[in-house]
Amino acid sequence: MATAVPVERDAVAGAFAGPPREVPLPGVTLHRAGSASRFDLLAAGVGPALAAASTASALTAAEIGGEPYDLVVSAGIAGGFQPDAPVGSLVVADDITVADLGADTADGFVPVTGLGFGTVSHRPPESLVRAIAAATGGRAGTVLTVSTVTGTAARAAELRARHPRALAEAMEGFGVAEAASAHGVPVLEVRAVSNPVGPRDRAAWRIGDALAALTEGFGKLAPVLES
Repeated sequence: MATAVPVERDAVAGAFAGPPREVPLPGVTLHRAGSASRFDLLAAGVGPALAAASTASALTAAEIGGEPYDLVVSAGIAGGFQPDAPVGSLVVADDITVADLGADTADGFVPVTGLGFGTVSHRPPESLVRAIAAATGGRAGTVLTVSTVTGTAARAAELRARHPRALAEAMEGFGVAEAASAHGVPVLEVRAVSNPVGPRDRAAWRIGDALAALTEGFGKLAPVLES
C-alpha cells in the first residue's frame, strides 16, 4: 500500500531523494519514487475544487489498478493565525474545516450545514495526529480551507471568532479530504506557516523558510507513517 501526498509543486523536488517517475493521470501527473519508497506525490493544484479533482483522480486510478492507497496527506504552506502559529512553524490538522462554504445572511455567515445539507469538517485519525505532531514538533489544531485568502485584519478576526481553535488557513485541505472521504481513505493535513493571516504584506512572506520547515517535517513524518 502507498500514501498519496498532494502538495504544492515547489515542495515536490524536496520530498524525494532522487528524481521521481511521472505517471500521467486524467488532469494531473503523479510523481512516483523508486520501488523502495511507499509514497507517491501529487501536485494537486491551487484551491479546493482542483485539489479535490486531482486527489480523486489519483485515488480512482489506484483502486482500478488494484493498489488502493491507505492514507492521503495534504501538505503545503499556509497562513498562520498569530501568535499561536508563528512563521516557520508546522501545524498538523486535527480538524480540516471549510470556512467559507455557506451563505451570507442578515444575521451573518451560515455554514452549508446550517442550510440543511453538506459537511464542513473532516477529522483525521486522532492517534495519528498526535504521533505526527510529536514527531515533527508541530502543533495540532484546526486548519481552515478558504477559496479566497484572507487579506485584512477584520477578516482574520472574523474567522478566528467563528473558529477559535484555528491555527492556519490554506486553500486545499478540505477538497483533498472530501475526495479521500468519498473513497473511504483517512486523511491528514500538514502545513508550514509562511505568513501571518491578516493584512496582505508580501514583504512579510517567508515561503523559503516554510518550504524548508515542511521538508524537514516530512523527514520526520515518513518513519511514523511507515511504522
